[in-house]
Amino acid sequence: MNYFAHAYQYLHDPYFTAGTAVPDWLSVVNRRARMRPRIVAPHMEHGDGVARRVAAGILQHLTDDRLFHGTPAFSEALTQVLGVIRPTMIDGRIPPVFLSHLLVEVLLDAALAARFPAEMDAYYRALEGVSAETIASIVSRMTEQPILGFAPFVRLFCRERILFDYLEDDKLWVRLGQVMRRLHLPPLPGELCDRLPQLRALIAGRQEELLAPCLREAATAAESSGDRADRDSPTEPGFAG
Repeated sequence: MNYFAHAYQYLHDPYFTAGTAVPDWLSVVNRRARMRPRIVAPHMEHGDGVARRVAAGILQHLTDDRLFHGTPAFSEALTQVLGVIRPTMIDGRIPPVFLSHLLVEVLLDAALAARFPAEMDAYYRALEGVSAETIASIVSRMTEQPILGFAPFVRLFCRERILFDYLEDDKLWVRLGQVMRRLHLPPLPGELCDRLPQLRALIAGRQEELLAPCLREAATAAESSGDRADRDSPTEPGFAG
């Protein structure tokens, strides 16, 4: 899953929303620094309020990815995308499975952005409302190393609003080219750009089944949280609901 798919259900909680983006931000800023449950979970217990919300968002991201990548719908979509792009892949230096995985995730974000435009605006408002320096400090404590450039990248991410570019084929093509350059891979074949509308329709048609396991997990977690809140709420004798 990509940025918006991880976050769009949690936009009422800005630091949680930012936490869902942390693993993907790290993959750009410092690929050696990885978020793992064992280094994040302690901050749910011992961190301050903001650190707990960021940690909860990171753990949600990790849970989402485990569920998403384990669903048959993801494997089937990956195979379908491979079938579309493989005939264009003349340069053997570009791993087809990697590219298929990337396309499934960014086109799922594009489908959700088209479906929930107000939530996309709210996503960026939520991120603009958090302190990039605070998140950078929390991530550094988790990884036990300074993450150089993290806060400036978060501000750049908010300013560039790259997820809106996923909605248009020509702008998405530019963003995909940036990913290739960042990973020191050769340019994508031009023929692939002509297949983006087909790929876009394919993923949009499967968005609900792709997200179904994550939505079920989120609903279960919300119900459990509500039950705990009800148990913890004080009630006067004779007025329990």
